[in-house]
Formats: sequence, structure tokens, C-alpha cells
Amino acid sequence: MTKHEEYEQKTEKLLEPLVKANDFEVYDVEYVKEGGNYFLRCFIDKEGGITVDDCELVSRSLSDLLDKHDFIPDSYILEVSSPGLGRQLKRDKHFEKNIGEEVEIKLFKPINKKKDFVGILTGFSQNSITIELEDGTGMEFVRSDISTIRLTFDF
Repeated sequence: MTKHEEYEQKTEKLLEPLVKANDFEVYDVEYVKEGGNYFLRCFIDKEGGITVDDCELVSRSLSDLLDKHDFIPDSYILEVSSPGLGRQLKRDKHFEKNIGEEVEIKLFKPINKKKDFVGILTGFSQNSITIELEDGTGMEFVRSDISTIRLTFDF
């Protein structure tokens, strides 16, 4: 386990009781370095969507807990937000909840000179993701070949 994964897991354990007490759920936690800064990003969700006030409530409580437990030696910026409309799908619970929804898949390496695919999420396993393309054909992707999977949305 990398230090980033360790920080994410420890943060999620602190975050779980905070979100459950407010009928929210932890969508994802990520600890990343962008530019010269580290970011600890916590994505929370609830039926009907997360508000700015929800994020502020969780952020204040989580910040206090992170200061108390102090397991991240680096200087970092804490962000608490909604996963948004075009949310990334990373965990099995994300895939399960979004079967039948349209997704965009971006690959690390092209298949037939193409790295971006859009289709309806029809299935997943530990090692693969399956979508139905616009023409009705099914396509299966190896999870390790996928850079990102996001829900698509139309305005």
C-alpha cells in the first residue's frame, strides 16, 4: 500500500461517521499532488445532491479530526465537495448504482486508433467493464487499461 492509499483509507475511516450522522455517503477520497501542492479531496453524496452547506459542515468537522490524528506529515489542502454530474466511477458500488447509465471511457492506449468510447454501462467485474455502444454492439474493457470512466450528461 502506498502512502497515498494509506492516507486515503485513514481519512475515509474518519469521514464515515461524519457523513452517516448527516445521512450522506462517502463517494470517494483521493490524496494527490498537483503542481507543487498536495490535495486531500473528499467527495460526499446524498439523495438529491450535496449543497455547499453540507460540504462546509463536513469540512469543518473533518478538518478538526485530521488535526487531532495528524497522520499526514505533508502540507495539504483539504477539499470537500460533491462528485458532480460528470462524476468518475471508480468503485464497484459506483458501477452497480449506474448500470444502464451512459458513460464515457478514456483509455491509456488506443484500441483501433481510438481512446475515447461512449456507451451504456451494462456490466462490470473485478477485471472488466462492459458497455453497449450506440450501434448496439457490446464492448468489454480491461479495467487496468482504463484511464477514467465518467457519467455523461446532457444539458
